[in-house]
Amino acid sequence: MQKKTVRIMPCLDMQNGRVVKGVQFVDIRDAGDPVECCRAYCETGADELALLDITATVEGRGTMLEVVGKVAAAATVPFTVGGGISDLALAEVVLKAGADRISVSSAAFRKPEVIAEMVREFGSERVTVAVDAAVNPSLPSGYEVFIDGGRTATGADAVEWIKRIDGFGAGTILPTSKTTDGARTGYDLPLIRKTRAATTAEVVASGGAGTLDHFFEAYQAGATILLAASVFHYHVIAISELKAYLKGCGVPLL
Repeated sequence: MQKKTVRIMPCLDMQNGRVVKGVQFVDIRDAGDPVECCRAYCETGADELALLDITATVEGRGTMLEVVGKVAAAATVPFTVGGGISDLALAEVVLKAGADRISVSSAAFRKPEVIAEMVREFGSERVTVAVDAAVNPSLPSGYEVFIDGGRTATGADAVEWIKRIDGFGAGTILPTSKTTDGARTGYDLPLIRKTRAATTAEVVASGGAGTLDHFFEAYQAGATILLAASVFHYHVIAISELKAYLKGCGVPLL
């Protein structure tokens, strides 16, 4: 079977119209202007981009459409938008503003049928479901689902939720480990492996990249989209450097 090509996806976490980055979903600090970041990443080899409005759900509002439009005008690669997308109508507005794909998380958990509605309306390849998870040894998989930007524990088993998402037909699943997010100690590989085993969708590695080896480890664990933020934002790793390294490891790149 032919291996899926691997894509590199810088993630622009948004707050108050600025790109920000935290550690384990807190200690947020500024990382730049979203349009400038988008343009720089497109010019330096990003295959895709993610734009996540990290406080939209908590603040009870929709995604910042003005920012989406400006980023869309600057982007030369596909980009996924998430944050505050709670129903079909809002998803359609975000796509019309210029996003190539939409990502849902808290709204999908609260009303799972919205995943199937979006897949029917827009196609599976345009629908990503994000799952924020934290280690919880008391649950069967060892991981618990969190919602509201990682603020609210649900008591639900993350892998069981991922299996349900798979059943609704989403094209991509994006699990982020609260335990490793922003720590640069490596992706949560068990979470990636368990996600890969639970779904036929594409799996995004998210939360914890700090070295070149971490990206290769995520690929080996089953991810085909390698997402990172702080190592790219703060010039710890260049995308060109990462791609050269992965190519040398035999990873099939886009």
